[in-house]
Amino acid sequence: MLRKIKPFLKPLLILVLVITLVFGDVSSALAARTGGRIGGGSFRSPSRTYTSPSGGGYGGGYGYGGGGFGFPFLIPFFGFGGFGSLFTVLIVIALANFLIRTLGNLGGGEMGNNYNNPQVSVAKVQVALLASGRYLQKELDELAQTADTNTPSGRTMVLQEASLALLRHPEYWVSGLTEASTASIDAAEGKFNQLALAERSKFSAETLSNVNNQLTSASQLQLLEGKGELSKFTESGEYIVASIIVGVQGKVTLPEINDVQDLKQALQQVAAIGSDRLLAIEILWTPQAQGDTLTRDEVLANYPNLRLV
Repeated sequence: MLRKIKPFLKPLLILVLVITLVFGDVSSALAARTGGRIGGGSFRSPSRTYTSPSGGGYGGGYGYGGGGFGFPFLIPFFGFGGFGSLFTVLIVIALANFLIRTLGNLGGGEMGNNYNNPQVSVAKVQVALLASGRYLQKELDELAQTADTNTPSGRTMVLQEASLALLRHPEYWVSGLTEASTASIDAAEGKFNQLALAERSKFSAETLSNVNNQLTSASQLQLLEGKGELSKFTESGEYIVASIIVGVQGKVTLPEINDVQDLKQALQQVAAIGSDRLLAIEILWTPQAQGDTLTRDEVLANYPNLRLV
């Protein structure tokens, strides 16, 4: 008898596993969490300009009429000063022009490229908190509703306030994560978007959003209540996860998270970034709706790289 049903056992087990996964995903989707978002800025190159030395004569500013190492400077010492021949004068002038052009090319090339495509850092600080720290949801909600995300000073204020909201209550911190990389401005924009989209994809809905001063809100709780799914949605949970992602001119180095002090240092460093360097920002948190939290299993599944503090 066992031999007869043995060929069917494996397909049956696979079918049971698939059904379990499908229904598990459905249950997770019904209980999927709301998310909040505050963002703004762009990765446009700074509007600096650099003009390489150029002009007439022998090497522009360094040549005729400009002092420096040009023709008039050399003549008193060579040729007419009784120190050398005309051939020597021509050689020295040619050498001077070669050096001037080389310096000019270096200035206009390397420095020009640095201005047109400067180095930009993309950094992320992520914190998981106990759900008892509901103050964070409230403060971030208020910040999203009032923040000016369309100006450099407004985005800097958002960064500072969000960082301070996390710094005020380290007793609720459970785990954290930092990430930072530096690249050209074009590559950095792609990295920034990648990090932001990865976090947003973990939300079932962005129920509160303020991006470049476009404020939108929706009640996922009401939507689920209308479908008779509120009881599944408000099951008891344990955690809140907040993420800060920034694009910054220049290099940013964040400590690796091993304890509370590392996480505190990372948040302080991010909060100290000035408006003259801050290009773009994304503040993301989940859950956003009051009464909604993440379970331990959801945190482990969606944020596997967080480190306990």
